[in-house]
Amino acid sequence: MDTSEVVHDVCVLGLGYVGLPTAAVLATRGQKIAGVDTRNEVVSTINSGKIHIVEPELDALVRAAVSAGRLQAFSEPQPASAFLICVPTPFGPGHQPDLSYVEAASRALLPALRPGNLVVLESTSPPGTTREMVARILEEGGFVAGRDVFVAHAPERVLPGAVIREVVENDRVVGGVTPACTEIAAAFYERFVTGEVLRCTADTAELVKLSENAFRDVNIAFANELSNVCEQLDLDVWEVIKLANRHPRVNILRPGPGVGGHCIAVDPWFIVAAAPERTPLLQAARRVNDARPHQVVATVRTLSERFKRPKIACMGITYKPDIDDIRESPALEVVRELLAADFGSVVVVEPHLAKCPIDGVPLESAEEALRTADIVVILVAHRAFGRLRRELFHRPSVVDTVGLLTR
Repeated sequence: MDTSEVVHDVCVLGLGYVGLPTAAVLATRGQKIAGVDTRNEVVSTINSGKIHIVEPELDALVRAAVSAGRLQAFSEPQPASAFLICVPTPFGPGHQPDLSYVEAASRALLPALRPGNLVVLESTSPPGTTREMVARILEEGGFVAGRDVFVAHAPERVLPGAVIREVVENDRVVGGVTPACTEIAAAFYERFVTGEVLRCTADTAELVKLSENAFRDVNIAFANELSNVCEQLDLDVWEVIKLANRHPRVNILRPGPGVGGHCIAVDPWFIVAAAPERTPLLQAARRVNDARPHQVVATVRTLSERFKRPKIACMGITYKPDIDDIRESPALEVVRELLAADFGSVVVVEPHLAKCPIDGVPLESAEEALRTADIVVILVAHRAFGRLRRELFHRPSVVDTVGLLTR
C-alpha cells in the first residue's frame, strides 16, 4: 500500500448496523474516517451519501459526513491512527462461534497497520478472541501488542433504533491485551463517549458483553415459560407479569414468539462454547426460547381446525419492533413453519420491509389483512400496529404473542 496516502484518524472495518453508525458519529466530531466493507454495493451506496440499513438519523449524518469529506468508504483497509473491527460474529454448526470474519478483518488490516496504531475489536466474541486471535495475527505480521501497537476489546452496547445516541451516551467497557493497551483504548473512547469508560482486561470485557445478553435471554426464557404455563391454565400472562412486577425487586421481561437478533439469540452460545459443562441454565434458557416459535404454530394449528383452509396473517417479521432487521428473527421462523405445515394460506404484514424475504409470501397492508384474514398472529409490537383501531381486531381470531392489544 502506498504510504503517501492520506492517513485517516479511524478506519472502521464492517459497515453494518454498528460500524456505519459508529463511523458517522466519529465523522460528525471532526474525525476523518475510512469505512471498509467487502460488499461493493455498500461501498458505492455510502460514497453516494446514502445508507443501506434503516436507523433513525443515520441517513442525515452519513450524507453530511460524506459531503464534508470526513467519511469515505473503501473495499480494503486504509492507513489510520486507529482501527475498529465491527464485523459479524455469528455461530456455526453446533452453535460454535464463527470467528472467520474477525480473522479475515485482522489479516486484512495488516498492510495498513503502522507502529503506534490502536486496534479495537468491537464485535461480540468469546473470551480470549482479542488476545488469542487478533493480537496473535498482528504479531505474526510483526506487530506485538503493547509494544508496537495497542490492541483492545470494547464491545458495542447499542440498541438498534437508538444507535446514534447510545454510541455516545452509554457507558463503555474497554479491555486491553496489556495495561498499556487498555489505557490507550480508553483514552480513544473518552474523546467521544459521554458515558463512563470502564477499564478491565480484554477477556473480561468479552465476557461482560456476553453476560449482559445472556442475562436477558434467561429472563425472557422465564417470561416465555410463564406464558406456556398461563396458556395451559387459561390465565392472562400479561396480567400475571404486570402484577408480579409491582414487587419492588421483580422485573420480569415480556414473553414473545422467541428471541432474535444478532445478540441475545447468539451470545449465550459463546459462553456455552467456552464452558459447556458449567452452563446448564444458559442452555436450558436457549431451549425454552428456541421452542417458542413451534408453540406459536401449534396454537395457530388448533385455531385453524375451525376453518376449512384459513387465511393466516402474520403481523411483523423483524426480530424487534420498529426496525428492518430480520437476523435470527423468531417471527420469520413462525412464518416459515406455517408455510411448511400448509394448513392455511399465509400473508405477511411488515411496514418496515418493501418485500417479504420468503419467496411466494405476499405482503399486505394491516387494514387489508385484518379485514380478510381468518387468523391474525401478532409477532412484533411495531408502533404502527399499536396505532391501529382496536375494532379492526374484533373479526379475526387473534394470537397476540407480544401483548400488543394489552398495551
